[in-house]
Amino acid sequence: MDYNRQQAWQLLRQHVHSEVLLKHCLAVEIAMRAYAAKFGEDVEYWGAVGLLHDVDFEKFPDDHPHHARELLSAAGYNSQFIIDVEAHARDWQPERTLLQKTLLAVDELTGFIIACALVRPDKSLGNLELKSVMKKMKDKAFARAVNRETITVSAAAMEVDFKEHVEFVTHALARAVTLPEYQELPLIG
Repeated sequence: MDYNRQQAWQLLRQHVHSEVLLKHCLAVEIAMRAYAAKFGEDVEYWGAVGLLHDVDFEKFPDDHPHHARELLSAAGYNSQFIIDVEAHARDWQPERTLLQKTLLAVDELTGFIIACALVRPDKSLGNLELKSVMKKMKDKAFARAVNRETITVSAAAMEVDFKEHVEFVTHALARAVTLPEYQELPLIG
């Protein structure tokens, strides 16, 4: 299957209408593309998995991602792609592949990093420093809904240093906010 970004974006827009959720999916796509490039993997495939990882969340929030299969298979996505999307469920039992571990590791982290940028006076990802993100990680009152254990455990499962992981994702997000494909729905603002 051709993992065309425009087709994936159109499919996401059919099933997701919340601007906040769309921005989240874009942020996860950015991080997945960056890691795919770093690991020498298929950037388009990894990006599509990231972009569509929450395709069923708006319609089925209490049973997510267990309805991704019906939405993605109807759109022509193959079984492996669907499994890769479903694998970011916290209760996933099989051993995760590198792609699947990465998806879990960037899912919550991207939202946390953007939240850190949004409380800064300039609301800039480009000026967000690692020490600021790490300080906010310790502040349990900040971004209370973010599961910090998932963030740290999933980074460890990728076998990457946690601080390097945070910095890598922060820089990936900061670089991408200027790209044309992310101007329609800016991550910050």
